[in-house]
Amino acid sequence: MNYIVFDLEWNQSGYGKENDKVRKVMPFEIIEIGAVKLNEHYEELGQFHRYIKPQVYKELHYMTKRIVHITKEELANGVEFPQAAADFFQWCGEDIIFCTWGSSDLTELQRNIRYFHLEPISSGPFMYYDIQKFYRLLYDEGKDVRTLHYAADYFHLEENLKFHSALNDALYTAQIMRHLDMPKVKKYYSFDCYWIPSCKEEEIYAVFDTYSKYISRGFETREEMLADKEVNSMKCYICGKKCRKKIRWFSGSGRNYYGLGICKEHGYLKGKLRVRHSENDMYYAVKTLKLVDEEGAAKVKDRQNKLRQKRREKRKKETKNQDS
Repeated sequence: MNYIVFDLEWNQSGYGKENDKVRKVMPFEIIEIGAVKLNEHYEELGQFHRYIKPQVYKELHYMTKRIVHITKEELANGVEFPQAAADFFQWCGEDIIFCTWGSSDLTELQRNIRYFHLEPISSGPFMYYDIQKFYRLLYDEGKDVRTLHYAADYFHLEENLKFHSALNDALYTAQIMRHLDMPKVKKYYSFDCYWIPSCKEEEIYAVFDTYSKYISRGFETREEMLADKEVNSMKCYICGKKCRKKIRWFSGSGRNYYGLGICKEHGYLKGKLRVRHSENDMYYAVKTLKLVDEEGAAKVKDRQNKLRQKRREKRKKETKNQDS
């Protein structure tokens, strides 16, 4: 198996109602693809690079001009996206896994593929390596999100190439991979969910060393999704047994829900349920469960109490405003 370490640069539309429909389907148009192919020993096998002539957002946005290092002449001499995509996937070959710095490049690649009516990468979720996440797990305890430049500085890489160039950023990402303990972190692979499971049989169940992840199929409404037995269940990822809910799922900030279960054999499980909206206007859930100690369980209860207090204060304020 080979690793395809790739990076994209893209342009975006200006403001105006005339761009609203296109922006909703494809907010960013890819203008550069850069990639490095590595073998199983992380040795370089080849490089890929294409400039892409814009077909949709033909004028470079001021933010794009500020960040990327691409001239109008280079874009004018580039190939159109369908040709660039065909060249890229032919170069990738078979038996590969994509590696990116963060998750956004895969999303935008697939949005562009869909916009130009090309063959999709996959019909459902697929596994990839998020090198940014790997770095975070090893050096930031899984908390801080670091830039590629930050990680390159951390490893004292020779920074003789400009950042925010697709091929250069792919080369930096490949160098960082060689500095990581990949056997230790690659078991924490990610799933791209641009296309979600289409039926119950395709739903994703993944068990890692310290947590489990479940990705549901799509539902027409949020309420239908939250009522689904599999979505709102809690099962111990070690023994597979159903857990008793100590704290039922409650709504947190944004689109997240939290809960607490207890396994008779293995103790407390902290749950987080993310409500997502797919590209084909369906609701789906990404649920993670993690074993925690008494302190971790208390934090879930504390979160619930704080949210309840905040809502009580909000209601009091609204009542007071209505009475005045």
